[in-house]
Amino acid sequence: MRSFILHFKSAFLGLILFPLLTLAQENDFKSYTQNLEGTDLKFDMIAIPGGSFNMGSPLTEAGRRPDEGPQHQVRISAFWMGKHEVTWDFFEPFVYKNQEISRSKVPLKQQVDALTRPTKPYVDMTWGMGKEGFPAIGMTQYAAIQFCKWLYARTGEFYRLPTEAEWEYACRAGTNGAYSHPSESKLDDYAWYKANSGNKTHPVGEKKPNPWGLFDMHGNVTEWTYDQYKPDTYSKFAGIIAQDPVIPFETLYPNSVRGGSYEDPATDLRSASRRGSLAEWKQIDPQIPKSNWWLTGGTFVGIRVVRPLVAPSKEEIEAYYNREPIADF
Repeated sequence: MRSFILHFKSAFLGLILFPLLTLAQENDFKSYTQNLEGTDLKFDMIAIPGGSFNMGSPLTEAGRRPDEGPQHQVRISAFWMGKHEVTWDFFEPFVYKNQEISRSKVPLKQQVDALTRPTKPYVDMTWGMGKEGFPAIGMTQYAAIQFCKWLYARTGEFYRLPTEAEWEYACRAGTNGAYSHPSESKLDDYAWYKANSGNKTHPVGEKKPNPWGLFDMHGNVTEWTYDQYKPDTYSKFAGIIAQDPVIPFETLYPNSVRGGSYEDPATDLRSASRRGSLAEWKQIDPQIPKSNWWLTGGTFVGIRVVRPLVAPSKEEIEAYYNREPIADF
């Protein structure tokens, strides 16, 4: 059967998410450490090579759900992805300006100082599970995107959330099984999940990485993607090859999260496992309208950032970061 290329994009996402590469850019493509100027904060970004993979799960995979099929071929452009989930060490300076100032050896730049920051949470958003070195949790997708905007203001580099396809491609890291390691019997070596976590998060990077050097892709906290979650998404790809697919979000719920968490069973940690966000994740939020920033019931949701190899235009970056939040009543 002849293959076709399908490339989903919205009015502003095409170049932001999936720019074309030049030879010079490909030659410069390698993992790096990002420093936040004037502070001791830094994080590692892993170079994820472009390529093709089968997205979704085969009919024979144990624990498979209908929204994981049909399995289909996807081509992904090269990008960088965070070696670890974003920790409180980074998220709190974004939330609390006074913390950012206290960690900075130089005055904040005007564009950093002018950023809109989250409303202060009225409960301890770590829920006693740990802070230094632990994954940040409980932020909305909007807050996750605004954190990326803060990183952009701090570093000058365009950071964003991964698409579902990018996330699964990076998680699989060239593997084809249910997990990015040989078998479920080895899951304890790679993941924090219901069977071994003690029902809490753990410091990032304590388990073994996947073949591309990414830690905690399975378990610890589930991770936001940019995509709207739709159970029938994959039916659109039958018989074609999808090039860097993305389903831009148009409604507040559900949006896609990936990877499973410390409170999930092994089957929910599979590379192909999908989940959509729920209004119930704000069920104990007393505000009316409910917070744009916090998921007081989403103690298992976190962030991992990516960066495209080719930076989009300033206008495209602003369009990505400056979407108005969708009200939640």
